[in-house]
Amino acid sequence: MTGVLSGFAVIAIVIGAGYVLGRRGTLGTQGVEVLTRLAFTVAGPALLFTTLAKADLSVLFSTRLLVTTLSTAAVCAVFVAVGAARRWGTGRTTIGALCSGYVNSGNLGIPIAAYVLGDASLVAPVLLFQVVLVTPVALTVLDLSGTGDKGTLAQRLLTPLRNPIAVGSLSGVVVSAAGWRLPGPVMEPLTLIGNMSVPAALLAFGMSLHGSAAPWRGPDRRLVFLSVALKSLGQPLAAWALATSLFHLHGAPLLDVVVTSALPAAQNLFTYATRYHVAQSLARDSILLSTVVSVPVLVGVATVLG
Repeated sequence: MTGVLSGFAVIAIVIGAGYVLGRRGTLGTQGVEVLTRLAFTVAGPALLFTTLAKADLSVLFSTRLLVTTLSTAAVCAVFVAVGAARRWGTGRTTIGALCSGYVNSGNLGIPIAAYVLGDASLVAPVLLFQVVLVTPVALTVLDLSGTGDKGTLAQRLLTPLRNPIAVGSLSGVVVSAAGWRLPGPVMEPLTLIGNMSVPAALLAFGMSLHGSAAPWRGPDRRLVFLSVALKSLGQPLAAWALATSLFHLHGAPLLDVVVTSALPAAQNLFTYATRYHVAQSLARDSILLSTVVSVPVLVGVATVLG
């Protein structure tokens, strides 16, 4: 209980500070765009590189992560299927699918794993899975679905290597897989820059809330409700069903995968939506509502399975 509430309190305070900045116009009319670009092109890649360069990639191969992977794929597939049937467009459907299955494994997942599960490292496999596989794939789809000339076939195949987030992630994986240990004068500046990523994303998210319509009144409210239902209820239920029926998990491992799957949508999804100028209200409202709904869900999961 303490871990859940403390994790949400930290995020709420920073988002609230961003809202105040937006209301007062402290950073001007381009404040959200500038913070988003900072997080996407500089701070985010630095954070992912320094995180993955020191990570143990062997944690990617575990039953728990397989459960998370399958539950993520299940809810994302549902949103994609509905989006294709409703013709919501590739960009909106991609952002909506991410909001349905991409969990806040960093600034919320770490403290909740530490206090609820008793080990902050338990969220590491999910973090690695998302930044190594899900993020590059999703951003490549967004890159290729953009309007205008998409370039030659060779340029399209190299799209992931032109994306800062993907480059930072893949570079970190290479360093870790090779067993290299970069010297302090290289890692320390990157760590310092990377530390700006989460605050910048949260502040930009808070600023975007000023003047925006309530989530249940926005133009994408049906997409928002679908993504929130899949994220807050569908994904943890899918994880529980897979873990118990297919992999026969129980006790602490079962609690681990269900709590991880019940985490809300990550704030950096709003950064991606803003960067690509697609479905920004969908990302913002889905993140906000899933964060609110996840509080009683996480408390319930910890109570029942703990």
